[in-house]
Amino acid sequence: MTTAPRRKPRAKAEPGSEISPHDLVAFYREMLLIRRFEEKAGQLYGMGLIGGFCHLYIGQEAVVTGLQAAAHPGDSVITSYRDHAHMLATGMEARGIMAELTGRSGGYSHGKGGSMHMFSVEKGFFGGHGIVAAQVPLGTGLALSHQYNGDGGISWTYLGDGAVNQGQVYESFNMAALWKLPVVFVIENNKYGMGTSIERASANTDLHVRGEPWGITGEAVDGMDVVAVYEAGVRAADHARSGKGPYILEAHTYRYRGHSMSDPAKYRSKEEVAKMRAEHDPIDQLKAILTARGAIDEEGLKEIDKEIKAIITEAADYAQASPEPDASELYTDVLVNA
Repeated sequence: MTTAPRRKPRAKAEPGSEISPHDLVAFYREMLLIRRFEEKAGQLYGMGLIGGFCHLYIGQEAVVTGLQAAAHPGDSVITSYRDHAHMLATGMEARGIMAELTGRSGGYSHGKGGSMHMFSVEKGFFGGHGIVAAQVPLGTGLALSHQYNGDGGISWTYLGDGAVNQGQVYESFNMAALWKLPVVFVIENNKYGMGTSIERASANTDLHVRGEPWGITGEAVDGMDVVAVYEAGVRAADHARSGKGPYILEAHTYRYRGHSMSDPAKYRSKEEVAKMRAEHDPIDQLKAILTARGAIDEEGLKEIDKEIKAIITEAADYAQASPEPDASELYTDVLVNA
């Protein structure tokens, strides 16, 4: 079973104009797919079927869903190690991602990359990077490639609030501004860099203004509101695509789980997490909007849930049935004669 093609919402002529019910349902479906995938990944990790590191995106689904809906075919996407959702949002299949997580040959990197190192040139997804902030100069390079080739694409370069204090981020800001590169730097501010709150790590917690010394436009958006994220994404993409140079978009979001599966997350209270879930959950918020507008009924919601569960079940079954890589794979993908 493969994931059905996803229809991208149309860019609106005016910010704030109504998004069609069809597009809202597409947002809901995408976010639910991401959450169910991550929940299953957590289960498989607990069963010992996923080795190494595993960073889940549960709670942050609205960010990549809204922004990828604002992207165009031919754009590039690059992110850090919390990357499964970004793969799904670019259209990569759940089965191939899950197989890679379990180290199987049916995975996108043939079982050699694991959670943090998957790629799909076909989908314009360039990783998955385990070194904090290492993807930022690479994403800037992808923007240079788009500019050089004149293909109209832009680079969506994702990073976290923990990465934003790394020096290479500001080297990238400088170069992107100097050459007016078509890049949107997306700061997914989930309030904690590993176990350290942003207030304890950053003297200035308004991360979207970090590009001001280089004249980079920035804005902050509620990253738990998928419609707000999409609208902000359209503005950011239009700016970058029109030759005005880079744009910084800070999405205020929240992860419900620990930094990784090995993190007990004792640095925050259960009450804090419960409050965010109860008052700001992106999926529940959109579900309430859909039902209030009559865009979908309970039967329709159940059908989506059933479809998503089938995709995730098939992905897990495929991953576990797929063989481990042959030993000869140790010698592939290590050299390119250019």
